[in-house]
Amino acid sequence: MSETVTAATEAETFSFPQPRTCPYRPPAGYSALRAHGPLAEVTLYDGNTAWLVTRHADARRLLTDPRVSSERASDGFPIITPRLLGARWFRTLVTMDGEEHSMYRRMLIPDFTAKRTKAMQPDVERIVDDCVDRLLAATPPVDLIQDFASELSSRVIFHLLGVPTEDQATFQERSVRLLRAADSEEAEGPLSELVAYMDQLVSSRGSGTGAWLLDRLSGEEVAKGELDRGDLIRMAVQLLVTGQGTTAQMIALGMATLLEHPDQLASVRADPDTVPAAVDELLRYLTIADMAGLRVVTEDIEFHGRVIPAGSGLILPYALLNHDPETYAEPDRFDVPREPRQHFAFGFGPHNCLAQGLARMELEVTFRALLRRVPSLRLEKPLKELRVREAADMQGVYELPVTW
Repeated sequence: MSETVTAATEAETFSFPQPRTCPYRPPAGYSALRAHGPLAEVTLYDGNTAWLVTRHADARRLLTDPRVSSERASDGFPIITPRLLGARWFRTLVTMDGEEHSMYRRMLIPDFTAKRTKAMQPDVERIVDDCVDRLLAATPPVDLIQDFASELSSRVIFHLLGVPTEDQATFQERSVRLLRAADSEEAEGPLSELVAYMDQLVSSRGSGTGAWLLDRLSGEEVAKGELDRGDLIRMAVQLLVTGQGTTAQMIALGMATLLEHPDQLASVRADPDTVPAAVDELLRYLTIADMAGLRVVTEDIEFHGRVIPAGSGLILPYALLNHDPETYAEPDRFDVPREPRQHFAFGFGPHNCLAQGLARMELEVTFRALLRRVPSLRLEKPLKELRVREAADMQGVYELPVTW
């Protein structure tokens, strides 16, 4: 008979999330969680408990199980920080399940195919070169996040959505404020402003004759009644905030990681064909979206001889899984030639990141440009001395000063 997992069956609980002290390594507390076994009970900031999965193979199975839900509004969904309280009710593609999720995802697929990504590459290269020009025109030291990566990633998303050039500075300022918000109350203002702006932008579209995502969806899906206007607005805000924030951190921390591994940096610089492999290893090694694997169990699930009851919060920390020694030899070592083997940087299963092809292309174009055009780029401070972002839905640092 399977044993139902309850607080009484586990003698030891852990607080979660575990703080990061180094931006490129998982929290030190993850080692204890992994040693505890395949499943660990964790206590959240509000006293609620959830079950944390520690093994790569188990996570792959659970993330494709229809009894594991992304619905944040469901009872038992693990809210790991007050910053995410407001997002619990902000319904997007990320928080949908089943056929509803599949329907909306199908609507977005045309904007993220390999063909569409390839067609966007010249525009991304132009944006990257312009941002590098601006970087080189500045007086060092500069903040590689705010003075380069944030602007670059925002402009790529603006281009994808079709945000007019004259609105982009205001739009970026609001998205940065949202990403820096300390809690849900502080996030409410910039989030409302972004939603209001996007509502106005959607209202100005609708012919379906434009080349960009909002033109197509406003003209096709909303007009046919297959896409709710509110969901279109929330999708656009989600694409902006998640795409801008995670990609900016990946650009900055990815370049910093290369700089702190000069032997591998020299190898990549000598052979630009290895840039895609470097990007994949950086994605695994850094795992910016560590906290994206939050779920709730909708039906009892048997797991290693136990039963996780319906209504239980489930946490699959992607950085912990991406550093699983059963899957990756010496997982805490940055190794460009490594074959990352199905890492979780873009999630897994039905909710894997739809824009991962665009993200990879943007990172590859950016690293090639920085390696070629700013060969003397170097860090002003070691990574270990930088202030690490509090654990939430995105990991990273608040600033990354560089010079050349």
